[in-house]
Amino acid sequence: MRHYIKNFITFILVLFLIQSAEAQLKRRIAVFSFEDKTSHRYAWWNGGSPGDGMADMLVTVLVKNGKYRVIERQEISKIMEEQNLGQSGRVTEQSAAKIGKLLGVELAVFGAVTEFGYSKSKTGGRIKGVTVGVSKQKATVAVDVRIVNTTTGEIIAADNVRKEETTSGLSFSSRLTRFNDRKSFDNSLVGKATRNAVNEIFSMVEKQMEVLPWSGKIILVKGSVIYIKPGSEGGVKTGDVFAVYSKGEELIDPDTGLSLGVEEQKVGTIKVTSLITGGKAAKAMLISGTGVKKGDIIKVQ
Repeated sequence: MRHYIKNFITFILVLFLIQSAEAQLKRRIAVFSFEDKTSHRYAWWNGGSPGDGMADMLVTVLVKNGKYRVIERQEISKIMEEQNLGQSGRVTEQSAAKIGKLLGVELAVFGAVTEFGYSKSKTGGRIKGVTVGVSKQKATVAVDVRIVNTTTGEIIAADNVRKEETTSGLSFSSRLTRFNDRKSFDNSLVGKATRNAVNEIFSMVEKQMEVLPWSGKIILVKGSVIYIKPGSEGGVKTGDVFAVYSKGEELIDPDTGLSLGVEEQKVGTIKVTSLITGGKAAKAMLISGTGVKKGDIIKVQ
């Protein structure tokens, strides 16, 4: 009995250590600009489209959360231009997965803003013989969201996020079609609806990230020194130990053309010896195994 109890405690301790190691490592995500399918009557305070603005808000929420490494839009645009994937102005699950792989992210978020603006209804009333218009103002923001696993190219979450904010009063105010600054936007009905929509999208992302295993990659083997990515930006620190897996042949679904995963074989174990300035990479040494090479995947032990 004591033997079983000891083994159980050891198992729980190992599981805790693995979860602690996973927690410190930042998952990587790319947020694409959302396509603008609205009437284009309303613009962000900086002149951008609602799609660009909502993507920027989501990036800000993800970065502030501290658990994720979010790829900057400039990096995404550069890859799209290099791969000629931005000509149509639309992002698909195939292009998002391809760009995500090139950027080394686990998830990619894209979608389209389908509603963004106000509707207004009036009801008449008489106060001391004078007719007064009473208005009910409603702001609606709706986004079709898609989250793609870049490894498989599969859409793992999809939803139409729709938020409304309403107010009523005397019909004296006018609806803004352009905001002077962020404060005026945040205080508006459409600003509040947008914030609620972005927060729900963030919850969708976080739910998927919780079940997604962390991984990195070997980018160069130079003698006894092994270079890996990410570095400190991804939460990697000196002394971390990772298992190394070599990828076999990718399994492609003949009907959909989507990846069904790849066969992986553990080929070794490495230990991080130092971090490279800039945070994008780190140096490691081989502590067991042979045949570790560029392109191999690293995972938490």
